[in-house]
Amino acid sequence: MANTKSAAKRARQTPKRTARNRTVLTAIKGKTKAARAASGDKALAQALVSDLDKAVKRGVIHKNAANRRKSRLAKKLAAPAAA
Repeated sequence: MANTKSAAKRARQTPKRTARNRTVLTAIKGKTKAARAASGDKALAQALVSDLDKAVKRGVIHKNAANRRKSRLAKKLAAPAAA
């Protein structure tokens, strides 16, 4: 039980924000898997980069984390298909 009004408000806000952030992160993870599987699909990679930028703008993930993911994706796309 919250002791102050501000703590009560935080208790109400946190589950909503957690659910929203989880949805965004799950979508990003799914698109990352799809982009890695279809390593030649530039449109899918662009959609993922756009989603990562939106997540950073909304504060869901840190800027450096998004840049790291984008860098790894670009490296994967640039690598020759060695199957």
